[in-house]
Amino acid sequence: MTKVLLATFAILAFAAPSFAQQDRTTGQAPPSGASFYLTQDTATMKCKVVNAQPAPGDNMKVIGTAHPTQGEAQAALAAEKTCAR
Repeated sequence: MTKVLLATFAILAFAAPSFAQQDRTTGQAPPSGASFYLTQDTATMKCKVVNAQPAPGDNMKVIGTAHPTQGEAQAALAAEKTCAR
């Protein structure tokens, strides 16, 4: 009986981390050190600020360089002349 209990405990101890909740940060600020990018949709010419660099081959292109804060990226968006309003 004790061997069965020990075996069950060992199995649960190794399986428990797989049931841990995933870290979901949807809708939250990105972690510190993150960069913000001013991107432009090549089809509509509309721009927006994103916190992840667009993937190569995507219809979004990065305008300028990465910005350390979202405020700086928003200021660059306001100053950008090539973006459709």
